[in-house]
Amino acid sequence: MGVRRTLDVDEVLKRQESGELKRRLRGRDLIGFGVGIIIGTGIFTLAGVEAKTHAGPSVTLSFVIGAVVAGLAALCYAELASSVPTAGSAYTYAFATLGEVFAWIIGWDLLLEFALGAAVVSRSWSGYLANLLGLSPDWFGEDATVNVGAVLIIAVLTIVAVVGIKESAWLTNVLVLVKVAVCVLILAVGVFFVKGANLTPFVPPAQPPSGTANALHQPVVQAALGLEQSVYGIAGMVTAAAVVFFAYTGFEALANLGEETINPRKDLRVGILGALAVCAVLYIGVSIVLTGMVHYTDIDSGAPLADAFDRVGQHWVGALISLGAVTGLTSVMMVELVTIGRIGFAMGRDGLLPKAIGTAHPRWGTPHRMTIGGAALIAVLAAFVPISALADMVSIGALSAMIIVAVAVPVLRKRRPDLKRPFSVPFSPVLPIIAALACFYLMLNLDVMTWIRFAAWLVLGLLIYYFYGRKHSRFAKRPADPASPGGVESGS
Repeated sequence: MGVRRTLDVDEVLKRQESGELKRRLRGRDLIGFGVGIIIGTGIFTLAGVEAKTHAGPSVTLSFVIGAVVAGLAALCYAELASSVPTAGSAYTYAFATLGEVFAWIIGWDLLLEFALGAAVVSRSWSGYLANLLGLSPDWFGEDATVNVGAVLIIAVLTIVAVVGIKESAWLTNVLVLVKVAVCVLILAVGVFFVKGANLTPFVPPAQPPSGTANALHQPVVQAALGLEQSVYGIAGMVTAAAVVFFAYTGFEALANLGEETINPRKDLRVGILGALAVCAVLYIGVSIVLTGMVHYTDIDSGAPLADAFDRVGQHWVGALISLGAVTGLTSVMMVELVTIGRIGFAMGRDGLLPKAIGTAHPRWGTPHRMTIGGAALIAVLAAFVPISALADMVSIGALSAMIIVAVAVPVLRKRRPDLKRPFSVPFSPVLPIIAALACFYLMLNLDVMTWIRFAAWLVLGLLIYYFYGRKHSRFAKRPADPASPGGVESGS
């Protein structure tokens, strides 16, 4: 008989009453955080890039597919977040249902998702700022040897994230208002320049990719079935859905704020589902306007929205879009830094990372050590590594985390049927199973190289767990007794 290290749910619920993290957030703050992290690179860049390279006008349907899959996962997050509000989000849910090793894997995946996401966005921010203000490409943007602009914005936002969660929420809400106003402007003005001819055919016929075919950049599902590489058509639309899923990642960050929310059992589900709904409507509307204004083959990959309005003579709108991109990407980085701190805090508190990480600042009540350490790593990546080498990993990390969350819902219901659930996923376990399968199918539509990099990241994580985390875990010195306070369960 072996031991399955599973965190007791009652112990998790007691943690949130410790007061170590300060409760200062309301439902409106959570929606602001959600919109702040979701709307960013997806709306300002990915919609145009994927329309041009994979889907054509049907990129709109790609966003619909992404919204449906994200919505299914969000329902699972909402149940767990409202029932077990905690700083660890999916990491803690896995710990309480599937055990310590799964918790480590999911925490490791989430750190990957948010760290790489922040690095990608900081480099995009630097490029947009250079375009808006005419700054030197030697220091700002993708052509810079050392992207100083990306490092500077990470440093400034780290200070805000460490000083306090309420200050982070205030800054995020201000930036979100500017960003949403720009999105509404895009829809209000752009609709007058939509041409039906640009939207026909809505699903372009499949064709071989331009250039030399590369098996490592072929979607896994095509490689597994022995299909020829192709773009556009239904397959291209689904591939685009897997890529633009990156645009929806981030709503799960709200689940990490359970210990800092005044009324978590109500406000967490409002924040998660509300933020996702707002962003899905904006994404779908903007993608229709973009592909209607410019034929998909002529879309600019660097600044698709600004270029689209420049083409129709609306240069003032293009300038405002650049401003909106700068503010929008700032809010994304803000929330990602906050989230990394909370995930590391939870893992350090459980001993899987050094204990010092799992402590909050005595004055500001924030996980300052993890926030600063994570920001340092992000700054190094943002300074030297191109966006193309970073972005591929974000979607696969998010989708793998969502699979674990979907599985955790029926497992926790079976283990703790008595647990108070302010929000319950309907038709469980059917809907959580569908959510997990949908996430896995999108993962299969990412390319082979992304899977290879993801596998390497998992192997590295498991080595760290085996040689450090397992030996220093809170359960390392506890008896293998199902009745023990730590919740260690015996199993085969």
